Amino acid sequence: MENVVYVFIDSSNVWEAFKAKGQFLDWEKTIKYIYNRFEATSIKVFFYTAYPAEGTRSYSMQKKHDFFTYLNKGLGFEVRKKELKRISTIDEKLGECVKEKGNMDVEMTIDVMHHIEKYNTAIFFTGDSDFLALISYIMNKGKKTFVFSSQNNISEELRTGGGGYDDLLDLEADIWGYKLKHRSELEKDK
Repeated sequence: MENVVYVFIDSSNVWEAFKAKGQFLDWEKTIKYIYNRFEATSIKVFFYTAYPAEGTRSYSMQKKHDFFTYLNKGLGFEVRKKELKRISTIDEKLGECVKEKGNMDVEMTIDVMHHIEKYNTAIFFTGDSDFLALISYIMNKGKKTFVFSSQNNISEELRTGGGGYDDLLDLEADIWGYKLKHRSELEKDK
């Protein structure tokens, strides 16, 4: 029986798992794991991310853009990205400051709905309770769903309301890659 799997990755959500684990997911290993675990006949992966605008950081964004290119050209992911929106606000303690926002929920929802006739199973890497309505909707359309997130970043509604959930931090599969390093450590390595 055919099982076409579409994977929707909310990068800001998995970042919380990376910080808790102290490692990045190895996306190539992760996709192989999904193939095997869900007995996929084919997989399509969407990766959603927002990134700082050029000139808003004291460091180069080139490695981040190289990573997006690797995901797209090396692994075949559809990378959906946009610059973080910068919003001037007044904070009672800090005074005037700039907050950044890069929510990709709408973009993910559009892709899930646009491609609904193409997949049998939708896998979400997110913990945002806002996705419960979307997951419920596609389940009612006969689609299987599954959520990967981490205990430090999953809503109770999403953990219990979909077709299944696993905590990335508890998986015993070989899906983890490089150790997470603080930017100051990266500067030392140069």
